[in-house]
Amino acid sequence: MRADRLVATLLLMQTRGRVTAAELAAELEISVATARRDLEALSAAGVPVYPQPGRGGGWQLVGGARTDLSGLTARESQALFLLAGPAAAASPEVKSALRKLMGALPGTFRPDAEAAAEAVVVDPAGWGERVKDRPPMVELLRDAVIARRRVRFTYSGRERLVDPWGLVDKDDVWYLVAGTPQGRRTFRVDRIAEPVPTEEAADRRPADLELAKVWDEVVEEIEKRRSLLTADVVLGSRYFEVLRDRFGRHCERVADLPGDRVRARVAAPAPIMIAQELAGWGALVEVESPESVKAELARLGRELIARYGADCPE
Repeated sequence: MRADRLVATLLLMQTRGRVTAAELAAELEISVATARRDLEALSAAGVPVYPQPGRGGGWQLVGGARTDLSGLTARESQALFLLAGPAAAASPEVKSALRKLMGALPGTFRPDAEAAAEAVVVDPAGWGERVKDRPPMVELLRDAVIARRRVRFTYSGRERLVDPWGLVDKDDVWYLVAGTPQGRRTFRVDRIAEPVPTEEAADRRPADLELAKVWDEVVEEIEKRRSLLTADVVLGSRYFEVLRDRFGRHCERVADLPGDRVRARVAAPAPIMIAQELAGWGALVEVESPESVKAELARLGRELIARYGADCPE
């Protein structure tokens, strides 16, 4: 059993008093079978938890017993607070949880854990940007994921009924990964309209679902679609990192050339998208291929000359 899941299970039992395997599975995003095995393993290892059968039953700590989380090492407790600390600044719930967890740690661990919680500040806004607001329906969708209930909403003008698998925050843009009759689909949360949770059980969720792995597959599929066309360009080597910053993973260094220059390969879904990105570089970048990108650059150049050429001094 993973140590982080063990700690999460114990904290959940202390908070709620009694939990079912299904509730634990929903909270930790694991299968019910895995949750049941974890609870049985805790009991077998000597942790005072026991099952209570029957209606309204579940698992609970004997006599309301509590743990001091002594299973955590000093480095593990520091890592936990280092990860959760930045989120506490923006979330009263996280701040309260860290305060309670601090009290549960062995006394010798507390100073380093407290220092770790305050060691990092995360500013999600880039220079000149404002912090993006979390879409208001994130909490509604999150609750539906945990409760394993289907959600009905409108997306791209169509009504959808989906099994919510999980939410992903990618660069301050939220996505819902869900199961549909057509298979797995991904929805941008800020484009979802009129979400309504239903009482229907979400039964399309795979029992062994690991959201992180599913999201890796989604990212790979999307990145492939974003790199359908490649272009070879030549520029000064000192500008390569700037070019890579603009194109991200869709830019690779192909070869070093004489005169302190490099050949790079960039990619995008269509010629116009590469041309639009490169147009601002002027003569700093030379496009070697394909001809379609050169043609788009020439067209953009003609448009600019037609609009501004008469006002430019010779």
